[in-house]
Amino acid sequence: MPRAVYVFDAYGTLFDVHAAVRRHAQAVGPAADRLSDLWRRKQLEYSWIRALMGHYRDFWQLTEDALDFAFAATPEADPSTRAVLLDAYRTLDVYPEVYEVLTALKAGGARLAILSNGTPKMLASAVASARLGDAIDEVISVDEIATYKTAQTVYDLVATRFRVFPDAVSFQSSNRWDVAGATAYGFRTVWINRTGQPEEYPDLKPAAVLPSLKGLLALD
Repeated sequence: MPRAVYVFDAYGTLFDVHAAVRRHAQAVGPAADRLSDLWRRKQLEYSWIRALMGHYRDFWQLTEDALDFAFAATPEADPSTRAVLLDAYRTLDVYPEVYEVLTALKAGGARLAILSNGTPKMLASAVASARLGDAIDEVISVDEIATYKTAQTVYDLVATRFRVFPDAVSFQSSNRWDVAGATAYGFRTVWINRTGQPEEYPDLKPAAVLPSLKGLLALD
């Protein structure tokens, strides 16, 4: 393997953040897509604001707060689905190529990790439901330092845990802002641009842009 350690963001990169609403779209109603988009947008916004304030509230609490806002802003969505949507968020679907790619990287001798804003409990549930435990060596949560990406201390958790220099790490995320943060830290970064979003942060370019994780196996 060209890198000693491969690190993956969890939500949006390995796990489909819209799967929870999609499973219950009929019950949520015709505004299901809007609710899901707003839920995700506010979840991330709250993490950035909390990091800037230095006033930590864990990611599960932010996930609940964001869903409550999404329901309040989408009155046509059925709020009685709140509990089932939160339950579904604990066991999100993985993208189709995830297991194959992680298994191949592991077989090639690389060490694999997740670095996520998610709480340890959230991540343990997601990994177990997706049956990724055998492929992942470490699951690292920002809970350890009580702040969120893109704080550089978050990415330092990886280098410290594996005792490697940043350039020994390949970091994969579907979130362009996360890729920018990891690039600034010194990781080799790969942007998994699943939805064809335009480029941002031109001064912090990734080493590669891929439509899915599958292309990772062909990178040098």
